[in-house]
Amino acid sequence: MTKEYLIKNVRTVPDFPIKGILFYDETTLFKQPEALKVLADTLYETYKDKGITKVVGIESRGFIMAPVLATRLGAGFVPIRKPGKLPAETIEATYDKEYGKDTIQMHKDAISEDDVVLLHDDILATGGTMKAAYELVNKLHPKKVYVNFIIELKRLNGREVFDKDIEVESILSL
Repeated sequence: MTKEYLIKNVRTVPDFPIKGILFYDETTLFKQPEALKVLADTLYETYKDKGITKVVGIESRGFIMAPVLATRLGAGFVPIRKPGKLPAETIEATYDKEYGKDTIQMHKDAISEDDVVLLHDDILATGGTMKAAYELVNKLHPKKVYVNFIIELKRLNGREVFDKDIEVESILSL
C-alpha cells in the first residue's frame, strides 16, 4: 500500500466546518484496516529510535493515532484538550486558527523534564494549533519535542510557523 493509495482514499468535504473551508477527512483511512496499519507502521518506523517517552495527541482527531503510536513505542499518552475537559490542574494556550480563536489545555503534571515528547495531530494547515501545543508542552521543559502530522496541506505554509530547529514530519502532503 503506497502513500498515493492513502492520499486517494482521503475524503474531501467542502464548506466544513464553515463555508470556504475544504476539510480533509481521514476517517476514510481509519475505517480501513490495511490503511490504518500502514499509518501506524509508518509512524512507528519514523519514531522508534527517537527515545519517545510521551506521545501527546491534540483533541480531537489527534486522539486517534497518538495512543496507538504510544502503545507501539512503549510510551505514555497525554491529551491536549479544549477548556473544561481535564479534571486536574491545567496550563493553557490561546491561539489564532484559520477560522477563529481557540484555547487548549494540558494537565500541569503531564510532562516532565526527563521526557522526550512526540506531538501528534491529524492535519497541518496554518500551524496555529500545533504551534500553541508546542509552546504549551515546552512550558514543562522536556528534553526534546518532535512534531508530527498525518497530512500536511502544503499550500497553507503551516510549517513556516515553526523554528527551523524543530523537527516537523508529515506522512502525506497535499
